Amino acid sequence: MTNHNQTERANKIKTCYQPKAPSKFDELKKLDGKVKTPPTVLAYVLGVLFTLVLGVGMCICLGVIASNLFAVGVVVGIVGIAMMIANYFIYRKFFSDRKKKYADEIIKLANEIENR
Repeated sequence: MTNHNQTERANKIKTCYQPKAPSKFDELKKLDGKVKTPPTVLAYVLGVLFTLVLGVGMCICLGVIASNLFAVGVVVGIVGIAMMIANYFIYRKFFSDRKKKYADEIIKLANEIENR
């Protein structure tokens, strides 16, 4: 390896270990993540839970969990389906609330980046 290549690789390695000053764009991405991540995580968690409720209802209908409780299984299944449908509206409400909370900061930061 030539001396020039060694110097180039050493500089490349050195930059990996130097602390980075957060840029305005990094700040903007972080704020965007604060808006989008919590509602998405909540939607996934509730989606899994509500799907399990539907599955329990199906198991009751098929007699896997309890026999001769078909009507109860149908009701539990319908509740699971209704909760899955409601999950979308819960997500949209939570997302719009977070969007309103961080909108001013995000717009201000985005305008600063555009005006550079």
